[in-house]
Amino acid sequence: MLKYFDYISIVGTGFYVPDRIMTNFDLEKVVDTTDDWIRTRTGITERRIVKDSEATSDLAIKAGAIALKKAGITSKEIDLLIIATQSPDYPLPSTACVTQHRLGLTNAVCFDISAACSGSIYALIVAASLMKTCNYNTAMIIGTDVLSKSVDWSDRNTCVLFGDGAGAMVLKMNIKGRNLLSFDWGTDGSGVDLLKIPAGGSRSPILSSNLNQRQQYLKMDGKKVYKQATKMMYHSVIRALNHAKLQKSDIDFIIPHQANKRIIEAIAKKLALADDKVMINIENYGNTSAASIPIALDEAISQGKIKDGDIVVLTAFGAGLTWGSIVIKW
Repeated sequence: MLKYFDYISIVGTGFYVPDRIMTNFDLEKVVDTTDDWIRTRTGITERRIVKDSEATSDLAIKAGAIALKKAGITSKEIDLLIIATQSPDYPLPSTACVTQHRLGLTNAVCFDISAACSGSIYALIVAASLMKTCNYNTAMIIGTDVLSKSVDWSDRNTCVLFGDGAGAMVLKMNIKGRNLLSFDWGTDGSGVDLLKIPAGGSRSPILSSNLNQRQQYLKMDGKKVYKQATKMMYHSVIRALNHAKLQKSDIDFIIPHQANKRIIEAIAKKLALADDKVMINIENYGNTSAASIPIALDEAISQGKIKDGDIVVLTAFGAGLTWGSIVIKW
């Protein structure tokens, strides 16, 4: 376990969401649901949805460009690009290759990782570890997902939850402030069936029989996912704090994955955190999967919710089952 990343710092953030807004009232017209039902169970009021012509890399490129500008660096300074996504442009090549070319990151080695909603946490950990061991000076991670094209719009239990978006972070070595202190991550593959897209891979390729059974769309056991998410994220936060020799009372601000407001509130209660110490923006975007953490981080920064010297915790949970937490000294 790496407990300290030698002054690896987050020097720039940015996010992008599509222009199209789909409200709960819009959803009332296409599926058997109501605004009240969605808000009381999830905390979501609206979400952003891509145009038919937009893909995951289109969002990633826009978020990455904003993060580069905020970091004050050029595209050629990026040594490493990691894209976290579960909705790539193509089965191959990677969305990272598409993004690298179009964003002009000509000196960056790049690849995708798939850890579902935990993807940006995993990408941060991998990027920081490679920077520490492989002498990469500047890295970019982008969490980007277009799940509107993977949900069944006739299934009210899933289609109301997700939105499209991308969030980016730029990391640099040997900078004081906004430093990654410690992390925790984990996986429990026994839960693969709780949240999955059954068809489209080598086990079950897209066939007419799968299409008729709507197996190309996301399926979720919501009750079991809720139970696992609240438990795993809480314990992951505690372990990450322990690695940094900190207590839960040391947390100044937490940015949890925006999957469900009730999950966020349950974790905050376990950590004894006041409302003003918890980032919640799910009402505006829904669950943007791997984009959730970087979008929320960028908004928290722009809204002045994080101050210099704060202990900030990022934590997420996703399909796999996967989870992870990172402690940052701002």
